[in-house]
Amino acid sequence: MPRIVALVERNPTDTIFTRFMPPAKGDDMPGTWRRFYRKWRSVTRERIDPSLLDLLAPLNGFAPPARIIDKSRYSAFCGGALERLLAERGIDTLVLSGAETDVCVLATLIAAIDHGYRAIVAADAVCSSSDVCHDALMTLYNERFSEQVEIAGTTEILGAWNT
Repeated sequence: MPRIVALVERNPTDTIFTRFMPPAKGDDMPGTWRRFYRKWRSVTRERIDPSLLDLLAPLNGFAPPARIIDKSRYSAFCGGALERLLAERGIDTLVLSGAETDVCVLATLIAAIDHGYRAIVAADAVCSSSDVCHDALMTLYNERFSEQVEIAGTTEILGAWNT
């Protein structure tokens, strides 16, 4: 969290938070998402504590001016809101941080690549509930996507922003 805060506080106006928002009921979702929410019914909005869907402190103090985009799928590009906002602002480079390296970060990163964005993963500002999966995905990002994904630590990213 301190590394994510360091990235955000440098320029909260250019920060876009994305939140995974589950449906009210699993049956509101298409296809295999229904099966997913049958198993994980406790995280649907009809059952989950709504405060668990808020941005974590201290990140919540940055919005606004940081923007928040809610998403119902893993990729932040689902629904088109992120793509529109990036286009409006003329943004062509994304620095990704957050959770989970092997789920939402992965889905968003692949979509960013597909859309042609310069994608930088803040290596020390992403995490997963599975260390094994996190390590495997960081290896994948480094080795398989080396021409399309850059990996950098927050100190390196912040240093580049100073120039």
